[in-house]
Amino acid sequence: MDLGTAYLVLVVLDRDRQPVAGEYQFAQVARDGLVVDFVGAVDRLIAMKRRVEQRLGRELAHASTGYPPGVPQVEARATANVVEAAGFHCTGLVDEPTAANALLGLRDGAIVDVGGGTTGIAILRDGEVAYTADEATGGTHFSLVIAGAHDIPFEAAETMKLDPAQQPRLFPVVRPVMEKVASIVSRHVEIYKSQNGTSVDQLVLVGGTAKFPGIASVVEEYTGISTCVPDRPLFVTPLGIALHDKTSEFLS
Repeated sequence: MDLGTAYLVLVVLDRDRQPVAGEYQFAQVARDGLVVDFVGAVDRLIAMKRRVEQRLGRELAHASTGYPPGVPQVEARATANVVEAAGFHCTGLVDEPTAANALLGLRDGAIVDVGGGTTGIAILRDGEVAYTADEATGGTHFSLVIAGAHDIPFEAAETMKLDPAQQPRLFPVVRPVMEKVASIVSRHVEIYKSQNGTSVDQLVLVGGTAKFPGIASVVEEYTGISTCVPDRPLFVTPLGIALHDKTSEFLS
């Protein structure tokens, strides 16, 4: 279970740790890694759990979940409490960059998780997380600037943002937000370099906001660092979270 600022994502793995089912929905029940609507989050997760169980024909008893880097453990534990209250036994609690890298397998470089509310960066050396940071700016800010530019409600802007037919003409509107994401990455890469004397040569963008066409080219142009986006970036972190489930009882 991934409780993001903009989306709740549930993915199910089989005994070979391959995805077999899942569901996601827009929901603003968390903000910057903090659960702000406990009851709403639990209700939505219960409904998602039941629908996936019906499709699979079996109960989902356990799950892992994640949290952005830098979130205090008491707040991270609140995310686990939501998962428990939804009827799961929470068997894993992992920071999101480590989760994402369980799927990506990046040895050296940086994973940039551009979520709904924040941009998180994790710099890896020899496959281990060596530096993390998380700052406000994400998909919500895309929607806010679209809403302001077109004088429409936030919800309408959110819908427009996700429409592939609208995205080319929205690109100039949201480009400054993409550049803000790039500036966050660039600053933390420089901080890491000043502390360790080591450069970052590769960026991998994940998270739902990384789906917006053109963001990788803007980040690469601004930072001067080779940047790519994997297929279906919204699901990289949730799949990595599922890989951190500490039970051996995977679906057969």
